Amino acid sequence: MYALVTQLSMWAIPFLLAYVLSYALYKKVPVYDSFISGAKGGFGTAVKIMPHLVGMLVAISVFRESGALDVVLNTLKPMLAWFNFPPEVVPLALLRPITGSGSLAIATDLIATHGPDSFIGRLASTIQGSTDTTLYVLTVYFGAIAVRHTKYALAVGLLSDFIGVVASFVVVMLVFG
Repeated sequence: MYALVTQLSMWAIPFLLAYVLSYALYKKVPVYDSFISGAKGGFGTAVKIMPHLVGMLVAISVFRESGALDVVLNTLKPMLAWFNFPPEVVPLALLRPITGSGSLAIATDLIATHGPDSFIGRLASTIQGSTDTTLYVLTVYFGAIAVRHTKYALAVGLLSDFIGVVASFVVVMLVFG
């Protein structure tokens, strides 16, 4: 079964690309021209969202470098101990909604330190795959289309991230104990 899944995952992206190109040719879509047109639109969007991205990255750096993350961790430690939630994973859970690259760096460090087959490594991997960079998504996508009232989207996104972390912990506990 493992060999079958490995083969399927190895061929999934080339198959999808071939399928999309074949279907476009069948529908007589000018593939290259469509690609160039999309790339031009993407460049304009990138220029429009640049100020939002810079502001978000500065805020993340200030949060980490000011020691605010350490204060949050020290405050949460007693509650984490009660739930048997490893405190090493909390920075990942807190930064995942804010930054994809920062959370990936934390997850990579946790896996390098504790091992990919450890409880912490599995939990970090599951959290990384089960949550999203909510603030990044709101900043980039809402900034690109000039949406200013994001109150409910932010609340729902952060609640979804919290549920993703809790569900990751429960699943890893049940599957890998």
